[in-house]
Amino acid sequence: MYVPAHYKGSSAAAVATVRASPLATLVTGAEPVPFATHLPVVLPEDVADAVDNGPADLRGHRVIGHLNRANPHWRHLSAGQSALLIFRGPGGYVSPEVYGYTPAAPTWNFTAVHLRGTIQPLPAGEETRRVIHRTVRELEGRFGRQWDMAGSLDYFDKILPAVGAFELHVEDVDGMFKLSQELDPETKDKTTEHFAASPEGTHRELACAMERWTGAKGRPSEGSL
Repeated sequence: MYVPAHYKGSSAAAVATVRASPLATLVTGAEPVPFATHLPVVLPEDVADAVDNGPADLRGHRVIGHLNRANPHWRHLSAGQSALLIFRGPGGYVSPEVYGYTPAAPTWNFTAVHLRGTIQPLPAGEETRRVIHRTVRELEGRFGRQWDMAGSLDYFDKILPAVGAFELHVEDVDGMFKLSQELDPETKDKTTEHFAASPEGTHRELACAMERWTGAKGRPSEGSL
């Protein structure tokens, strides 16, 4: 991924994006076009502990995910194969009207993280079961209603043969955080306020990212969500 220097995010920003946007795209080489599958990817518990309590950097760690074994992509995964995981955070169109001056050009603000490394398909059975349980705990804890999976473990075991789990051993991380860093502080704040006042949740998330990673100020207008 081409990342201009002023849009390059920190390792901490990359970790935050991976955890906040766990529906990733797994890409591996194939002919005539690469395989690409959208699937949930989370950090194993020990990796989460490591990046929470030490350097917030996924390089040298692993992430885990799963897909349907009926997916042809699964049959083409092999140990040591190079792979790319793409995580996309919030984004939104920026009209020049937001800036209040001319000349200007429209653009799109967004965040995205690429993890590159080698893939390791996991055996069916206990290792795959651990990936499923970890995925449920992580996603339910972050986005759900604290649902207890205990009553569904037998059901999980019934569908387990249909699940293909894998690890990606992360070798490199690219993060692009295109958040109006090139603008003067007043215009950057104005752009952040525009997204903060939007009724769209992804726009408000984008405003939060601009505040968190660039120091911009976003003040929703009265009556906005």
